[in-house]
Amino acid sequence: QVQLVESGGGLVQAGGSLRLSCEASGSIFNIYARGWFRQAPGKQRELVASITTTAGIADYADSVKGRFTISRDNAKNTVYLQMSSLKPEDTAVYYCRYYSRVRDYWGQGTQVTVSS
Repeated sequence: QVQLVESGGGLVQAGGSLRLSCEASGSIFNIYARGWFRQAPGKQRELVASITTTAGIADYADSVKGRFTISRDNAKNTVYLQMSSLKPEDTAVYYCRYYSRVRDYWGQGTQVTVSS
């Protein structure tokens, strides 16, 4: 059974940093990309960043460009999100997503709260 486990969320002051991790366990194959999404209360879930598995090509939402960095460790089947210069509007539940040609996988979410 495939499971994505996120960690690293928490409470941080504005201007601070956090690093999220998402590790996959179980038999998971043909993952061509990984991504981080977030959902704030009363808002739709939005894509924050994504990265391709082979080439490591990253893409970011405009709201996080220059502040967040996505990376992956294929050997560990893990994706990371380094978040810096955090703002209160970054407060949300953050979810990782693994994309495959058969189906997609989601993590359970980790709360990030940025205080002003």
